Amino acid sequence: MNSLDSSLDLDPRRLGKLGFGGAGIGNLYRSIPDGEALATVLAAWDAGIRYFDTAPHYGLGLSEQRLGAVLRDKPRDEFVVSTKVGRLLEANPGGGQDPEGFDVPATTRRVWDFSEKGIRRSIEDSLERLGLGHVDIAYLHDPDVHDLQAGISEALPVLERLRSEGVVKAIGVGINSAEAALECVDAADLDLLMLAGRYTLLEQPGVPLLDRCVERSTGVVSVGAYNSGLLARPDVSEDAHYNYQQAPPDVLARARRLATICRDFGVELPTAALQFPLRHPAVVNVTAGATSPEQVSMNAARMEETVPEELWEALERVGR
Repeated sequence: MNSLDSSLDLDPRRLGKLGFGGAGIGNLYRSIPDGEALATVLAAWDAGIRYFDTAPHYGLGLSEQRLGAVLRDKPRDEFVVSTKVGRLLEANPGGGQDPEGFDVPATTRRVWDFSEKGIRRSIEDSLERLGLGHVDIAYLHDPDVHDLQAGISEALPVLERLRSEGVVKAIGVGINSAEAALECVDAADLDLLMLAGRYTLLEQPGVPLLDRCVERSTGVVSVGAYNSGLLARPDVSEDAHYNYQQAPPDVLARARRLATICRDFGVELPTAALQFPLRHPAVVNVTAGATSPEQVSMNAARMEETVPEELWEALERVGR
């Protein structure tokens, strides 16, 4: 495992406003050809995106492999890459298809492991799949799903040691629960928190958490800004998803109300959704997934659009 200069702390400003999320190129929900996946990563690079996030969980390592196939040919000091620890990939003689939503053959299976040995091995395995000498950021992945207390007492101290050893520049937690995230932020010296879906245009239960992150100097990377696709189109369709399931009628109605307000100000709903998280001072980056070059280009264009302050004020009144 290569060591970095431990004095080289990661400046969150290096992430840029928009990051690239790698779940889609791991064949989340549907298979995409290798060529399309690589073209998508290249489109992100060409759009000026320099922060790339992935995980062993995404496509049983496929996301890391595809991301590395592009990034290993780029100047290493010009981009930031993060991956996650907590799940090891072990051989799976039974085969079949992946049971966790990725359209890939299950030649390996995920095994939870928050131990020091498991975390160090996870990073080594990720580096091999990526074909890189180091990753910049290591997140503990989904401790709220597996064992939050083991994550806090066992895994986070390991990440702190890896940072002090110079193995990674920054550490954090990737999580869905705002309540569990707050426990992690208070328990460890985290550089970053990757928060999924809990501070979006649609809902903001993560506000107290984000306020605490400001106090703790923990930067927040916002993911899930489109709320599983609900806010991803200018018009909210009847079959739109929310929290990876069919959106209930009351949620559809609220999203449509937001879309109408945006339209009144000449702004499309996805543009407001993508930019909204950056209005909180804790949020340093919004990372969005994509499965085609066109989606990357659209995200990049939306992030650069001008949104009138009057729209934010109108949306805030609706939120209240």
